[in-house]
Amino acid sequence: MTEELNQPPRADEQDSGSFESYFRDPALAGESSLAWGVGQRLDVLDALRGLLSGGQAAARLRVWAFLELAAQPQGRLQREDLNQLFYALKPEALDAVLKRLRELALLVWDTTAQDYCLSPLAQQVQALLAPLTRSVSEDDDMASLLAQVAGAQAMGLSDASQIRHLHAQLARLYDEFADAIASGSEARLREAQPRFERALKLVGRAGEALTALIRSEHDDARLEREARALGGGQARLLSMASQFTRALQQADRQRVTLGSTGVTSTDVRRWLQSHADLSTLLGDALSLGVKPIFVSGHELVDVAEGEFERDRPDLQRSQGLPPAVQAATGELETLRMPFELGALIDQLAGLGALPDGQASAPQPLTDVVLGGRFAQAAYRMQLLPLLGDRQARTLKGQTGELARLPWQTGFLAAIEQVDDPHVSALSAGALHPDISRESDE
Repeated sequence: MTEELNQPPRADEQDSGSFESYFRDPALAGESSLAWGVGQRLDVLDALRGLLSGGQAAARLRVWAFLELAAQPQGRLQREDLNQLFYALKPEALDAVLKRLRELALLVWDTTAQDYCLSPLAQQVQALLAPLTRSVSEDDDMASLLAQVAGAQAMGLSDASQIRHLHAQLARLYDEFADAIASGSEARLREAQPRFERALKLVGRAGEALTALIRSEHDDARLEREARALGGGQARLLSMASQFTRALQQADRQRVTLGSTGVTSTDVRRWLQSHADLSTLLGDALSLGVKPIFVSGHELVDVAEGEFERDRPDLQRSQGLPPAVQAATGELETLRMPFELGALIDQLAGLGALPDGQASAPQPLTDVVLGGRFAQAAYRMQLLPLLGDRQARTLKGQTGELARLPWQTGFLAAIEQVDDPHVSALSAGALHPDISRESDE
């Protein structure tokens, strides 16, 4: 610490007497509009230097006391009011703060009324330090700039420097999010996603003010130019939303599911990142010592000689095709339809071969469906709607043969109790001769 205090001041901390002396050509100092604007606020700059000079604790005390005074609704404050406001401070500390504020012309003492009041310069300094009174937020990087630009536009006090600073911040955010997209890292994308969504939300809220600022007519050409550039930066940031979504979807597609548990590689990565000490995951895996295997030189020589002496195929000699061999007899297995289908076709065909009086009479469903186990009866019940189906008639095989039989199934909206050891109830209905088939024939 002593060595740091004894070091000479840096080049930017040495007071050479004038701002122009820092330039290679003093005339160049007046060409910057921003430098000229800062030069018009030297009183505000001196007030800030006085508040923030010295150690961190002293500067913090002065800034806190100044902001407390600026927040008081009274226009004038008596000394008793100050003592009550800063009752927690030591008397010597309060006197030192009040003295510094009077020296900086931030606090004015009226000898006639015997009270204090804040100067117009204090109002300007308070506007600069106002962001310090807000709680720390993740949107501090752009929310304050957007609020200043939107508020200035609403009051008709738009400033080109504010718009330029906001445009620069939008460009920095765009580059940051573009780097996250280009990296292809899911971790970086997930980390940048909340901030990106907040940035879009803030830009959307201030969109009306920014649009009005761009569309309004200004006499200041620089203000109009900066407003149009800000609109371009806003459009670039909004257009990145689709790119960000596609990058997240691509990261989701690259996940690897481990087994049938549904655990992905992303879940494993998050779990490993949340683990305090990864070395403890080994547990007793290294409880046994490493068992090295030593091979002597003689064994290595024997293995090498055996490798060189073993027979290898001659690559230079052409080899013909192997002799012909009779192929073994094989069997081709094909899918066979269930036995119940053929039995049902035979049964219905037999009903059609009955005498005319019996063949034209409806046949109860119980005579056709029941018989055997429940699964067999259910299978026959599912086949009955195919009877008379025009599309099924064109099929080849037993399914088409069943559909071409001269029968139609008629179901009723009722349940019929049946006397069967495997089926207790059955849909009511009957099989009717297919009259349309007979007329077609």
